[in-house]
Amino acid sequence: MIKLAGVEKWYPVGNMKSFVLRRINLEIREGEFVTIMGPSGAGKSTLMNIIGMLDGGWTGEYYFLDQPVHKLNNKQRIELNKRYIGFVFQSYHLLDNLTVYENLELPLSYRNLKSSERAAIVCDMLDRFAIVGKKDLYPNQLSGGQQQLVAVARALVASPKLILADEPTGNLHTSQGKEIMELFKRLNEEGTTIIQVTHSEANAAYGNRTVNLLDGWIVDAAGLAKPAEAPQG
Repeated sequence: MIKLAGVEKWYPVGNMKSFVLRRINLEIREGEFVTIMGPSGAGKSTLMNIIGMLDGGWTGEYYFLDQPVHKLNNKQRIELNKRYIGFVFQSYHLLDNLTVYENLELPLSYRNLKSSERAAIVCDMLDRFAIVGKKDLYPNQLSGGQQQLVAVARALVASPKLILADEPTGNLHTSQGKEIMELFKRLNEEGTTIIQVTHSEANAAYGNRTVNLLDGWIVDAAGLAKPAEAPQG
């Protein structure tokens, strides 16, 4: 499903290059649940943004569902993103000028669905996450935990092939966080590919493979750089 070959990200610092990611070689098969771990500044979120096609300033090769992302223009990348990928960010990324209902409906507007079909899907998500009573509220009227629940519901509403979750339970109570991780596990068992960034060993245990980053490199458990991550399962 995903193949990265020699992917690098850097910023110019005077006459030098400051690397955020170095020679990333990574394959992720459809149906995997992969965890990306590493200390702050290791490049985890940058890697997620590249996989999610939110960052175009990198070098190397990236194939997504056999599409050569590195050869696509920005518009084509956005279309792939909207069609196949759902995002869960620690900082929510909800649209402040839209209600909860409208935030959930937005990803469906990119699909060829009738308004009645969109309404049915949104109502199902509102019920699934027990936020029916919040549907007409705006994000700034919700607590942090409630905003995160809405963000997770929005990521799932269009049934994406790939879910990218960056510290998905960081702002949730322990019970809410466990509920979200159990939901991810069920979705994965149903065939959805999931990639999560987390510092939590408990959350990492829900996945079937862990990719460790250190100073922009993929490393093994001992902190030594590895040429590639071999897919499993």
